[in-house]
Amino acid sequence: MKKALTACGLAASGERVGETDNSREDDRRLPSIKLALIGGLVLFCIIVLTSLGIWQLQRRVWKLDLINQVEQRVNAPATAAPGPDIWAGINAKDFAYRHVTTSGKFLDKPAALVQAVTARGSGFWVLSPFQSTDGFTVFINRGFVPTDKARDEWRADHLPPITITGLLRLTEPKGGFLRNNDPVGDRWYSRDVMAMAAAHNIGPVAPYFIDADANPDPNALPIGGLTVISFANNHLVYALTWFGMALLLGAASTIIGRNEWRARQRPEYRSG
Repeated sequence: MKKALTACGLAASGERVGETDNSREDDRRLPSIKLALIGGLVLFCIIVLTSLGIWQLQRRVWKLDLINQVEQRVNAPATAAPGPDIWAGINAKDFAYRHVTTSGKFLDKPAALVQAVTARGSGFWVLSPFQSTDGFTVFINRGFVPTDKARDEWRADHLPPITITGLLRLTEPKGGFLRNNDPVGDRWYSRDVMAMAAAHNIGPVAPYFIDADANPDPNALPIGGLTVISFANNHLVYALTWFGMALLLGAASTIIGRNEWRARQRPEYRSG
């Protein structure tokens, strides 16, 4: 064991077992071609890491602009909910979280209950089809109900004509995380308004739904105004990580390259 440890120590210090202190060291140095290839690879990695850092900074600028746009939309006065003439052009970048309003009456159709986890606990979003006086149908997310109220009757067709104000949200197709919507069983894990309309024989609907504002009575069900507006913005951390890795790789390469250059300047190496 002692001999093995001694051999490891000699190897780590750059000496070969069985050779004297005066033995030549040039055979442990990398050939010039191999050294050049390694240097090229290191340079390539530094460029890639730096590029990733720059990309994250660009993403940060984009994210901050998006957050600013959403804040402006949420706090702006409510405008009319988009009608069918512009549905084809609706997208998340330009329309998500707009403060909108529409007047009309809820249809004589059952509500769709979508599983939800909120600050009020687990339960369901209540989405009911609404016939606007502007001549189109849109789903209204009336708010949250706890799980023990899920079996209550949530039809809204008995309500008189009203005006709905809230935030425009784009449809959420394909279900939730690891769970697909089950239209046949009327089990919903995402607010896919097209699938809900087809399941309840409603006909054409807007490609968005409206998250209704909070009720005047904060304890009245469904509880509106629970829209969570949050955007992850860790791009600066990611950028610093990539830049740090590039800097460490560059520093390590510089130290190793300097040591290699000094070693090659030794007389015994030159004479070899």
